[in-house]
Amino acid sequence: MARQVDEQIAGRFPVGQRLRVLDVGMGQGTQALRLARLGHQVTGLEQDATMIAAARAALSGEPEGIRERMRIIEGDGRETGAHFLPGSFDVVLCHGVLMYLQDPDALLAGLARVLAPGGLLSLLVRNGDALAMRPGLAGDWAGALAAFDSVSYRNRLGVDARADRRAALTDTLAGIGAPLHAWYGVRVFTDTAPDGTEPPADLETLLAAEERAGKTDPYRGVAALLHLCGVRG
Repeated sequence: MARQVDEQIAGRFPVGQRLRVLDVGMGQGTQALRLARLGHQVTGLEQDATMIAAARAALSGEPEGIRERMRIIEGDGRETGAHFLPGSFDVVLCHGVLMYLQDPDALLAGLARVLAPGGLLSLLVRNGDALAMRPGLAGDWAGALAAFDSVSYRNRLGVDARADRRAALTDTLAGIGAPLHAWYGVRVFTDTAPDGTEPPADLETLLAAEERAGKTDPYRGVAALLHLCGVRG
């Protein structure tokens, strides 16, 4: 995922440009902190107090220069208009958030609004066109059959969530003025690995295989997650 974000940034912006980045639903701040370390000015927006505490703890251990480049705001991603002016950011990340919203259209419109012209919108969503893969590979045939006609699922945390189909999101991105520029699959081969699995000794080879599959048809189409990148017109 990080490699895909970096590829899109490198393809859109001059080398060395310090970008204004917004990470909506930043969680514990993994991507936000990584981009701050790369020299960008990063704002993380998160409403979960536990996640905010984890992000602040991680940030507190960084050198002063990095701490100065990152700010954390407590708030709902659907209320970006209350926090930021239009066109405030060059890059907006929203990873792993849409699956918890029954109607994400208002959030997406708000994200496009705070993007500067030519800015990059990066979305990570559950792949609604491949919901049958996980139960099918696990031998849950009834679950696989049910998944073909649904965009609802229960995640590994036991939380009911919602998937997105690429065609529908492509239409939505065009409608909010940030049409789809590129897309990737994420977790093509590794989605069935149990949580807490130790990284293999050949981790770099695994990542190379996932990276290749994530940008190659037909593999990316059956990935557990989709990474869609829109560009503000």
